[in-house]
Amino acid sequence: MNYLVVEGYKDAAEQFSTESGLAPTVDLQSIQERMDIRHAIQSGDVDTAIDLVNDLNPEILDTNPHLFFHLQQQRLIELIRNGAYQEALEFASEEMAPRGEEHPEFLEELERTMALLAFQDSIDSPVQDLLHPGQRQKTASELNAAILMSQSQEKDPKLPNLLKMLAWSQEQLDERMTYPKIENWVKADLVVRDENGNSLDEDVAMS
Repeated sequence: MNYLVVEGYKDAAEQFSTESGLAPTVDLQSIQERMDIRHAIQSGDVDTAIDLVNDLNPEILDTNPHLFFHLQQQRLIELIRNGAYQEALEFASEEMAPRGEEHPEFLEELERTMALLAFQDSIDSPVQDLLHPGQRQKTASELNAAILMSQSQEKDPKLPNLLKMLAWSQEQLDERMTYPKIENWVKADLVVRDENGNSLDEDVAMS
């Protein structure tokens, strides 16, 4: 349930809750609200994302200047992506530069973003990564984490760490004994192999 909630799988969380009989720890409608915000960022519609966040909880951005700067940075990137260069210059000067004066640590990121204007037509630009979909994903993930924290939820799903622990445990056991092991992490089938790597019947192996 934790993974489904954090990653925003509302329908799957509802089905899991119904089939398992476990009550969700959060209002599942809040998942949809977070996903609407994430979708807006991933679509390049930063203004809509900011409006939705403020409707949800205005304190999220009021108390997190780094997050708000990154949202404004993403908005600037989208203006440049869309060829609105004059609007981008005005936005950077009027909205972002003052924040850079208040928070000098923002200046380097602002300068790097503005460098997009100098490499408009070059695929070899040293700042080309800012136009990659991964940049939108990075901003969306940061915002999603902030929303989760504002709702007193965990910002990271537990499942990936649990799987890493399981993989590590299996590596340790591989050196000591034969045991039912998960080899296919998608199917999660248990497999037992002899010293030659041949698959054994689990009942025989454990007898």
